[in-house]
Amino acid sequence: MSVETIERRETVSVRKPAPRYRVLLHNDDFNSMEHVVQTLLQTVASLTQPQAVDIMMEAHMNGLALVIVCVQEHAEFYCETLKNHGLTSTIEPDE
Repeated sequence: MSVETIERRETVSVRKPAPRYRVLLHNDDFNSMEHVVQTLLQTVASLTQPQAVDIMMEAHMNGLALVIVCVQEHAEFYCETLKNHGLTSTIEPDE
């Protein structure tokens, strides 16, 4: 009597995390600093007032600031909401 060993391979499905996107705020010469801070706070609920002030100042001083890194659907929503409030915003893949 012979015994055969059968090797069984289990495949585990590994989900790749969704690609992340950077929401960027661009400086402009039209909106007040207060308006920018208030818009950031209303748009991105996770931001604190000091964080919103830091983002606004970064954009003001350097022309560009990172607002948040998130999945594409949220990034597009944040970007559009900022634009709807008169701010200049873009998204780009987070590399």
